[in-house]
Amino acid sequence: MSETGALLRRIRVWLVFFIVCLVLSGATAFPLVTELHLIEDALNGWASPVADAFPELREWIARVRAGVDGADRQYPFLLYGTDWLAFAHLVIAVAFYGPYRDPVRNIWVIEFGMIACAGIIPLALICGPIRGIPFSWSLIDMSFGVFGVIPLLVVHRMIKRLEALTAPVLSARTLPV
Repeated sequence: MSETGALLRRIRVWLVFFIVCLVLSGATAFPLVTELHLIEDALNGWASPVADAFPELREWIARVRAGVDGADRQYPFLLYGTDWLAFAHLVIAVAFYGPYRDPVRNIWVIEFGMIACAGIIPLALICGPIRGIPFSWSLIDMSFGVFGVIPLLVVHRMIKRLEALTAPVLSARTLPV
């Protein structure tokens, strides 16, 4: 396999990994009510050592579950917002098919993703306190941007290498005079 082919294969593997993570992240926003019940049951059951080590985690999950249950019972349309959040993740994942097909031409999608990852940090720092989110939870939210940008930076670097390898070489005869 040529160096270009091997590089293209590595780019695609990283992109598939990133797309799968985006899809999983989005898909978990649909069954939010069920997930919160499962997490709370786990923290009160088999995962109680974790809850004992981090009692504020158990309290926060119980508070969020109560809020989501209340919204689901009285104002289910509010949960439609999390459905849109999930959908947005899925749509963004589809956008990364462009770089999968033609990485050099669609490097802008990778750059868009890096900007989005960077944008998570100010969003969490500004909106978290406004919405009463504990700082420790905002750190978890910010980690999505920090860990999300890593594969994108790797892919960006590889695309730049691929671009250099596939750029047409100009000879003295083809240079404009």
